[in-house]
Amino acid sequence: MFKVIQRSVGPASLSLLTFRVYASPKKDSPHKTSVKVNELSLYSVPEGQSKYVEEPRTPLEESISHLRRYCEPYTSWCQEMYSQTKPRMQSLVQWGLGSYEYLQNAPPGFFPRLGVIGFAGIVGLLLARGSKIKKLVYPPGFMGLAASLYYPQQAIVFVQVSGEKLYDWGLRGYIVVEDLWKNFQKL
Repeated sequence: MFKVIQRSVGPASLSLLTFRVYASPKKDSPHKTSVKVNELSLYSVPEGQSKYVEEPRTPLEESISHLRRYCEPYTSWCQEMYSQTKPRMQSLVQWGLGSYEYLQNAPPGFFPRLGVIGFAGIVGLLLARGSKIKKLVYPPGFMGLAASLYYPQQAIVFVQVSGEKLYDWGLRGYIVVEDLWKNFQKL
């Protein structure tokens, strides 16, 4: 194709040589014509027009489609419930991680106080034998009493807030009962 002629300046043993390279076509090679782009097989265009034909659905595809339509309300309900519970679960996980960090770096005297409060709950559970109402009232009551001895300011705030909520619930109940009584007397 091309003949390369090399000329160097200086002896060949020197590491830095200056080269000039000349390229010339071989005189004995036959002249070839260049290949055009559209003659390459990579760029060939298929003959004729193509037409899309949809294949008929198989019984398996039909049954899967029917199953998907049948399950769609349930999957949408599950997605909705997931989107509602995800933030709650994330906040619960954050609360758990915060509690874990607090327990890892607990203030001095925290664990003995926690032991006394837990022991008070167990005593309340032992004293509440026989009655289901006592089992619901005694353990939290004894634990609250023991906790209020160690944390009096937090106990005062808790009693104030819970008292307001209990008063609000009682007032709502009174209003509902009063409305029911009035409707009953009209009949």
